[in-house]
Amino acid sequence: MAEINRAYAELRAGWLAGTATDEAGNGRRHWPPEPRPTRPVTGRVDTTATFRPRNTTTGPRAQPAGQPPLRADRLQREPLRASQPTGPLNRRRQRNFRPPPPPSLAEARAYEIVFGKFHGHTLGQIADFEPTYIDWLARTISRDPDLVAAARVVQDDLDVRGIVRQPRPSPV
Repeated sequence: MAEINRAYAELRAGWLAGTATDEAGNGRRHWPPEPRPTRPVTGRVDTTATFRPRNTTTGPRAQPAGQPPLRADRLQREPLRASQPTGPLNRRRQRNFRPPPPPSLAEARAYEIVFGKFHGHTLGQIADFEPTYIDWLARTISRDPDLVAAARVVQDDLDVRGIVRQPRPSPV
């Protein structure tokens, strides 16, 4: 940028030293010279394919006049999404929804952690080494319901065995 500014200053000094006149011949110096007028750059977007008149049928076939509208089959609806723009889908509100049963203690202790300081360790190994981390997993993690279910099973086992865990101090 410094080189560009230096070159501009040199060009300007050279231009001012010369005798430049404007179109009227007044001997006035102009720098930088006025740009030539150009046509404005505009673009046009064809939106005719997105236009739909109001109150028209959007289905694949139009309904004859005087007939009641067709009822959509319940099975052809859009499948449920994992989440909505406003938050996660609450499956408990669905009719006949039953959450999967919790894993057995052996399955829960064999569950492998794929993140954090215990990456690659199983919940059983973590429970034997640092049981407070199991409490943290069961209380904090929300993105992996299988991990939370397994951590709660291991947590219940720790409670049954009477393993005392020191609560973590809360940040103030």
